[in-house]
Amino acid sequence: MKVCLNALYFNPGQMGGTETYFRELVRHLPVVHNNNSFTVFTTAVNRGEFDGGGVSVAAIRGYEQPVSRKLFHRVMRTLLNFDLYVSKLADQQSDVIHYPFTIIDPLVIDRPTVLTFWDMQHEFYPEFFSRKELRLRKKMCKKSAQLATRVIVSAQFTKNCLIEMYSIEPEKIDVVHTGFSPIFRVMKNNDAAERLLTAYGIDRPFMFYPAATWPHKNHAVLLDALKLLADKWNFDGLLVLSGISKKYHGSVARKIQELGLANLVKTIGYVPFSDLPYLYNGARLLVFPSLFEGFGIPLVEAMACGCPVVASDCTTIPEVTGNAGKLFVPTSAEDIAASIWGIWNDDEALSMMRARGLERANAFKWEETARNTLLVYHKAMD
Repeated sequence: MKVCLNALYFNPGQMGGTETYFRELVRHLPVVHNNNSFTVFTTAVNRGEFDGGGVSVAAIRGYEQPVSRKLFHRVMRTLLNFDLYVSKLADQQSDVIHYPFTIIDPLVIDRPTVLTFWDMQHEFYPEFFSRKELRLRKKMCKKSAQLATRVIVSAQFTKNCLIEMYSIEPEKIDVVHTGFSPIFRVMKNNDAAERLLTAYGIDRPFMFYPAATWPHKNHAVLLDALKLLADKWNFDGLLVLSGISKKYHGSVARKIQELGLANLVKTIGYVPFSDLPYLYNGARLLVFPSLFEGFGIPLVEAMACGCPVVASDCTTIPEVTGNAGKLFVPTSAEDIAASIWGIWNDDEALSMMRARGLERANAFKWEETARNTLLVYHKAMD
C-alpha cells in the first residue's frame, strides 16, 4: 500500500500539538509498516523537515514564500477555478491520501481519503475566532468530515461531537490516541534539571503551564486563581508560563501587572522541545486550565515525567488523564485555586498522583498511534 500524507499546510513552530502529532506519525509509520510506502507531500521550503526520516518527500517548487504562494493560489482558485495543488497532489502515486490537519484541502476524490479531525472549537467558542477564521472553519470542517472515507480522532469526545453536531456516521470514525516521546521520563539525576531551571530564572517551587496564548488556553482565569492563592493562602510559589506568543499575549502580560502578580509569574516564552522534560520533572505540578482540547499532549508528557496534573474537567481532558489527575471547573477561579492549594503542600497526595500518572501515560505510545493509523488506511481501502 502506498500512502500520501498531505503536509502542504504544515507550518513548523506555529501549530502546537498538531505539529508534534504529524512529526511523530511520520517518524513512526516506517517503523511499524509491513510492505507499505509513505510519501509526504509538502512545499519545497519544508522539504528538509522530513528528509531522511524513512519516508519519501514530494515537494512543490516555485512558491516557497508564504505570501506569494497564498496570493497566487488564491487568484488561480478564485478567477480561473483552477487549483494547482489538486493536480500536483493527484499526480502522486498513492492508494490513500491522509489529510492530518482537520480539513481536506486540496480535495482529490479519485482515491480513498483519511482525515485526522482535531476539534470543532469554533462550534463551542465562536467568539475566539476572527470572522475570517470562523467563516473558513464553518465552510471547511463539516464538509471535510463528510467527504472523508474515514476519520481519525484522538479522543472519544471528538467522535461524539462529530456524530452529534455534524451527523457523521459512527462507523467511519476511528479513535486513535496520540503518544509521547521517550524523552519524557522521570529523571533520576536532577542536576541537569536544576541547572536548566536556574538558567530560566526559576528559583522556587513552581507549577507549570505550557500553552500558547490563545484565548481558549484560559490564562486570564488562571491568573485570577493565582491572585486568590496569594490573597487567601499567602501562596509564595511560582507560576511558570511557556509557549509561543499568540494574539492574547499582550492581554495576559497586562493582567499579570494589573493583578500585581509579577513576583509570582515567570513567563519564559517558547522553549526548545528538549527542555520540556526538565521543566516537567522540576515542577511541583502541571496546571492545565484549557477550555477546549483536541487531545492535550502536555497532559501525557507531564504524567510520563512523574509530574502531577491538575486540569480542567471538560472536553478531552478527563479522558486523557483518567484517574491520574485532579480536575476543576476551568471557568471558576475559586475552584482552580482550591484544587491547587488542596495538594500543593500535600506530599502524600502528590506522590499518589505521580504514581497514577506514570501508569496512565503507559496507555499512550506513538508506535501504537502509527500502528492503529495504518489499520485505518487499510479500512479506507476496503
